[in-house]
Formats: sequence, structure tokens, C-alpha cells
Amino acid sequence: MWLFTNRTKGRNPFAQMAAMIAAMTSRFLRWSMWVGVLLLSSCSSLKVSRINSAQAKPNNVWVFFTVEKGKEPIGGLSASDFEIYEDSQLVSKFESKQVIQNPEVAAVMYTMLLLDVSGSVTESGQSDALIDAAQTFSDRVGKSQKVGVYAFDGEEKLHSVVPFTEAKGTVQGGLDGLRKYQPKDPSTNLHGAVVSGLQTLKAALEKDPRPLKFGTLVVFSDGTDRAARVTRDEMLEEMNKPDYEHFDLFAIGLGAEMEQANLEEVGRDGTELAEDKAKVNDAFDKVAQRIESHMNRFYLLSYCTPARKGSHEVRIVAKTKEDGQGALEYTFSADGFGPPPACDPERKPSFDLKDTTVKPEDEPDGANGT
Repeated sequence: MWLFTNRTKGRNPFAQMAAMIAAMTSRFLRWSMWVGVLLLSSCSSLKVSRINSAQAKPNNVWVFFTVEKGKEPIGGLSASDFEIYEDSQLVSKFESKQVIQNPEVAAVMYTMLLLDVSGSVTESGQSDALIDAAQTFSDRVGKSQKVGVYAFDGEEKLHSVVPFTEAKGTVQGGLDGLRKYQPKDPSTNLHGAVVSGLQTLKAALEKDPRPLKFGTLVVFSDGTDRAARVTRDEMLEEMNKPDYEHFDLFAIGLGAEMEQANLEEVGRDGTELAEDKAKVNDAFDKVAQRIESHMNRFYLLSYCTPARKGSHEVRIVAKTKEDGQGALEYTFSADGFGPPPACDPERKPSFDLKDTTVKPEDEPDGANGT
């Protein structure tokens, strides 16, 4: 009491008390704000990455992107799981008619299965287990994308087993032909097969008219490269080219020798090792599951913008109860926009065929359709 009366001598004690309460309140509010920021940061755990975007008259906007949490893809989100902001203002879901379109209208996805049929496989009685596993894999992945099957041994070129096709039954017929295959060169041209596989996969994708192209290369082998036609460094140099930025590479190894082969270099997006032929099917099944998950991370969000002129900043926020939230940002031009005619959110996108790379955030998008 003495301390209080001494410090407040000649001053209104009630005013002093009010000042003390105000100071404490200010500190509490600042503390609450920082706690809120920390909590928000902990919830912002999704990575939303824009791959491409476009806009067209009358006022259509399309954004193609992926949603991931760490290295794990996030699939199954609906249009209601996304919020669209233009110039920091929330766009009404009813006004914008936002929908999630099937990504296949703009993107094409191919998977190449590259099988080792060198002497160590064909002469050891592993062919039947390999073909059965490859058949199951092709049937599963082929439900949602085109699958091509190629084989390699010690020769320089790949052997085409089943070119990329959607025809049912074709894959099975081609794979059955490998059951009694005898290589002319029983060595293992693993490095060369990876290089040729990437190039063949890229060439097949380029024939498809859809602008966004994604490839998956799955390599099965039971040994290290013995042919030495292509060096390890040459293989890695090819794999790291920008041409394969949107390619996923998986590897499946069989036997103890593969534990020493460091097949992870080939399977940069995932590797499965089977100790014996009885577990080959399980390894293929795990890779097929990974491919399905990776496909589900793609989203094509379409909406009708309320903007009618000028450049606008777009922020798309993905929110989930289980995985938190994340956002992407970019700018677009709405010059000349405005109905009539009425905007149809189900209209197919008009992505620039020459512009299919991931764009840095906040980069203006000048692809204006008509």
C-alpha cells in the first residue's frame, strides 16, 4: 500500500489504475496476436504449387496446380475446399461458380514400365513372377492413364513389348510373349535403358495434343549395369535435364545384388526392393499405389472472375481439417472481360501449348484467350 500511495502521490489513483490496466491489456493483445500467428503458421502445412493458368473471354479463369503435404500428395479435395481471393477480397463461390474439372481435359499422363529381361532374370526362373506382377501393375495403373511396356537386356536399344495404348487386352498379350524370351545379349544395360526410356516416354507424350504432359518411368531390374554402354554420370545427366522436370521415376529391385546397386539413384521418387520373386508382386503393387496417389495431387480449378479490367492478384487457398492449409498466388489480366455471353465454368481451359512449366509466384500471366 505504501508503494502504491508513494508512487501515485499527487496523482489520481483511479487514473493510474486505469493506465496500468490499459498497459496490461495492450501486452495481452500483442501476445495473443503472436500466438495467433504461430497457430496459423502451424496450420499452413500444405504446399500448393501452380503449374499453369489461363484466362479467356468472357471471364473464365483456370488454374492447374498440385496440393501436397511434405512429400505426400493430397487428393480428394472438392471445390468447396478452396477459397479464391482477388486483390485480397474473397470471391463469392456462388458468383464465381467455381468447380474442379477433371485434370485429364488439360493434362496427359503416361507411365512406362521398363523391365529387365537380361540373362540373370530369364535363366533363373523369375520371368513368370515378373510378368504376372507387371500384368497386375499395368491393369491397375492403366485404368487412369496410358501404359507402355518396354524391356531391356545387354543390347543398346530397348525392346518394345506394348507401345502406349488404351486398348484392353493388348498389354496382356504383349507381356505373355516375354515369358519365354531369350536375350541375344544376356548382359544388363541398366544405365542405357534409363536414358532410352526417358527419351521414348518424352517422345510419346509429345504426340498428345493436350498441353500439360506428365510422365512416370518405372524400372525393374535384378542387377547392376554390366554392359557399360552408358556411364552412371551420363545417366544422371540425362535424368536431371529440364525436359523431365514433370517426370516421376520409380525403381523396383529384386535380390541381394540390388541392395548394393544403389537403385535409389534411378528411383528418385521411390524405390521398392523385393528379397525374392515371391515378393515381386508386392513391390509392384506399392509402386502402383504411389503412382495413383501422385496423380490425385493434381487439380484444375475453374471459375468465373468478377473482374472486368486491369491486372489482378489471385490467391487460392486450400483448406483441410486434417492437413491444415496452404496457398498459391499469381496475377492475371482481365482486360476486355465481361458477359455477354454468360461464363461457363465447365468450359475446357485454353492453356498456352508452349507454356507448361511451373511459374514463379506473382509472375504476370499474359496468356489471354478469346
